[in-house]
Amino acid sequence: MSKNKVYIDPDLEFLIPQFLENREEDIQRLKKLLQESEFDQIIIIGHSLKGSGGGYGFDYLTEIGSKIEKNAEAKNKEEIKNLISELKNYLDNIEIIYEDQ
Repeated sequence: MSKNKVYIDPDLEFLIPQFLENREEDIQRLKKLLQESEFDQIIIIGHSLKGSGGGYGFDYLTEIGSKIEKNAEAKNKEEIKNLISELKNYLDNIEIIYEDQ
């Protein structure tokens, strides 16, 4: 399987490990919140992903955050579950390339 290449400004390099670790925590929180049907909290995490992804160069996180947010508003548990899996798969297969824009 090919890696998800993400091109990031070297100035952000020191922020990326913590940023990615926080996304792993988001996945664990999303799974727990989904089991508890806490859709309001899932909306907040989805919105946060949508807002922060692009700023760091992770456009896919913006896209998936938006989908999580919309499906949480619709209380679509099955689709949220699929999106959490997609997010985990994306993060597990990410390859970061630092380069000046």
